[in-house]
Amino acid sequence: MKTKSPLALLAVLATLLAACGGAAPAGNGAATACFPVTGSCPDEARSLDGAGATFPAVIYSKWIEEYGSATGVQVNYQSIGSGGGIKSITDKTVDFGASDGPMTDQQLADAKAPILHIPTVMGAVVPTYNLTGVTQTLKFTPDALAGIFLGEITKWNDPRIADANPGVTLPASDIAVVHRSDGSGTTYIWVDYLSKVSKTWETTVGRGTSVKWPVGVGGKGNEGVAGTVKQTPNSIGYVELIYAIQQKLPAGLVRNAKGAFVEPSLDSVSKAAEGVTIAEDLRASITNSDNPAAYPVSGFTWLLVYQDMPDPKKALGVTRFLWWAITDGQRFAKDLGYAPLPKDVVTKAEAKIRSVTSGGKPALPAG
Repeated sequence: MKTKSPLALLAVLATLLAACGGAAPAGNGAATACFPVTGSCPDEARSLDGAGATFPAVIYSKWIEEYGSATGVQVNYQSIGSGGGIKSITDKTVDFGASDGPMTDQQLADAKAPILHIPTVMGAVVPTYNLTGVTQTLKFTPDALAGIFLGEITKWNDPRIADANPGVTLPASDIAVVHRSDGSGTTYIWVDYLSKVSKTWETTVGRGTSVKWPVGVGGKGNEGVAGTVKQTPNSIGYVELIYAIQQKLPAGLVRNAKGAFVEPSLDSVSKAAEGVTIAEDLRASITNSDNPAAYPVSGFTWLLVYQDMPDPKKALGVTRFLWWAITDGQRFAKDLGYAPLPKDVVTKAEAKIRSVTSGGKPALPAG
């Protein structure tokens, strides 16, 4: 039998490799398998660390479970409050932070490198109360809420509360105010709303994940506030809607900018985002919306990531998780008490995720 020449053998080998897809470099094949997100990816980090907001902790736990099952990646998330999330990402002790209040210009400058805001879901912050002898759902005007948390309204039967609740017998009891003791995006949404509806609040207390409270006692986390309200007669606090539901606490109706008392719900939260101009950096406030059907104390929550991440495996892992969260992960939102992102916000968030780099190269493969 005639032996083939080395050139002929190389030609046969090249044909076989091309037929099997082996002509492409191994890295390219792995990249194709990594995006879109359908399963495990050999090029990504197998574990990620995050910390921050308690507001979205319920859905983040669900996402972590589902994403881990799909990809094999372990995501560790500590629900320590938005202030802690901002500090953690600034200090680079986590792969991503989480906050319900956007970072300020000063906080972004302090980070020394660009940080991106990726919105994940929307939710409501509600006034919740434990009022002796009252079983009806209470209604609150902006003036009443601002007055209570400023310490100007001290009795439950104050006319500024009673006038909005005809037919409800309100006690002459002192109001016990409960607020967050930790840095919190839930607080940011609450005080952002109060700043919009009360000039006194805006000029004396203002906005922030932490503020100097005029009155009240603090509870750590949404669970801390919910627990304190539940154990304290004649109290009022503010929590994320899902915590009020879980703790079986009432959630008051709040009068919106158009004069309607609106129940907090997925639909009324979604309405708050309609027609809102979203800034290029995706930091946005949707409190006190002009939409007549909007619940006025609504907000986005964000994951925070550095635009350039030195470790390519971490960069790929984080961007894959982010992409999955704002696409496939949205299907879990409604069942857990959150409003999914509007389509236009998802489109903008996708562009932000694609802008993440590692050493100047795109972190996420083309796909």
